[in-house]
Amino acid sequence: MLVDFRPHTRLRGSRPVDIGATVVPVLEALSDSPVDLGKVRVVADWVQYRENFRGVVDLRPILHVPAARGPAGTVPVPMGTREDDLEIAVDVRRSADVPLRELAAERLRERSDHVVLEDWGRGSESCIWDFNALYWSALELWEKASGQGYEQALPGGESDARNTDAARELVDELFAVWDRLAEARALPEELYVVELGVGNGGQAKVFLDTFRERDRDRGTGYYRRLHYLMCDYSQHVLDLARETVSEHLDHVSAFALDAVRPLTALGFLQFKVFLVYVSNVYDNLPTDEVAHLGGRTYCVETRAYLPAEAAAELAAELSAGVDELPGLVHKLLRLGPGLLPEAVPQHVPDVDRAVAFWRRTWEALRLEERYVPLAGLDTYALSDPTVRNGDAAETSLGGELLGPLLQSGADLRMHVSNGAVTSFVESLKLLHPYGTLVCHDLFVTEVEGYRTHFRGPGKYDGSVVNWVNGPLLAHVGRRHGFDIRYERFRHRSGGNIVTMSAQVGD
Repeated sequence: MLVDFRPHTRLRGSRPVDIGATVVPVLEALSDSPVDLGKVRVVADWVQYRENFRGVVDLRPILHVPAARGPAGTVPVPMGTREDDLEIAVDVRRSADVPLRELAAERLRERSDHVVLEDWGRGSESCIWDFNALYWSALELWEKASGQGYEQALPGGESDARNTDAARELVDELFAVWDRLAEARALPEELYVVELGVGNGGQAKVFLDTFRERDRDRGTGYYRRLHYLMCDYSQHVLDLARETVSEHLDHVSAFALDAVRPLTALGFLQFKVFLVYVSNVYDNLPTDEVAHLGGRTYCVETRAYLPAEAAAELAAELSAGVDELPGLVHKLLRLGPGLLPEAVPQHVPDVDRAVAFWRRTWEALRLEERYVPLAGLDTYALSDPTVRNGDAAETSLGGELLGPLLQSGADLRMHVSNGAVTSFVESLKLLHPYGTLVCHDLFVTEVEGYRTHFRGPGKYDGSVVNWVNGPLLAHVGRRHGFDIRYERFRHRSGGNIVTMSAQVGD
């Protein structure tokens, strides 16, 4: 048996975790079960997101053969590999509030009373991302029901992006580049800046106000030539942003787009953009997880479900059978709360009831997980091929890029950040040779960070949040000829936001 207690820093301090109370009851439940103790892993995490997709105790089967969707047969097993069958996961933060031994014993018994919403699949394919997309497309209805704007759900109640000092620093760096190009008579007439994930326009307004003021003071005339492109998935958010920057509208365009594929809408700007600005977007894009356990490489497959008690309550509220819930949930995801009452008026008579169903389902939603072996990292694709006009423009990024990180030492489980990687690579193609990409987000900056802390998924209001695999983005960026740098956000003490910058290497 292997016991992996990851939040080791919480064993000391003014309020230390009692490791005996958080792990020993699980071991006692295991000793009373028929499970082969020599093939069990017990993993303890501190799940910092109060709203998340995990139970206090979860079981994760470790498969020895590929899933049914792949070719049949076994995967070669290296010598010296641990052949574990099961991982038991414990949330240390919540374990003190429950009868842990009894809960673990119950989980170790076979149970099939929860309501499954989907088949097993990679994390990026889960319906949690359909819920995530629904949140942004129907944000106005969610905010009306919750009584607060989405930014209030962020730590501190606002984004660091609208920090005035940060905006001034960014503008001055941009002007320094343009001054050098102007002196060499190499500065284009049209000066493009792109913001991905514009939110309610607060960052754009701070940037544009600062830009205009600094340009007026310097007399350089750059504001007259500026084209600022605000981009977001949500049309509602873009409408709010346009109101926020109303005094700058002569210099602003708005684009509704999927942040994973910015080139789809912005391809006409390849190699023309001097600044791509991204804030709190990458952590909200679909991702898989992979793991290297006991010498073998696995993909983490997930399956969304509703716990039995929550499902029964939901079904009663809808005057529906529990077996009808999966169909109703998928109708909600396909049609949205605005149209759902027209499709199933007997269960959801009006939009308010549809929104309530949406919010209650999201609150109850959980994920099962299992480890499925990979025959080799070269069989795994980080991203799908880019397709335009029916032709593949380029091949996908290969899983072999994960090798140096995933196989760097002790057992490791980490995000692949598939959506962030794809968005990042496409955004780099927008940059002028003297352009810069700046991103503020939740980055894991060292691989070791995945061995000691839980990094998601968590729930922010109605959306999904995962920390972003910084070492992987840096590796991919260098492969594309860019220097990648990470540093703590300079203009606010505390917090977890990290600034990534990318520029063409020397």
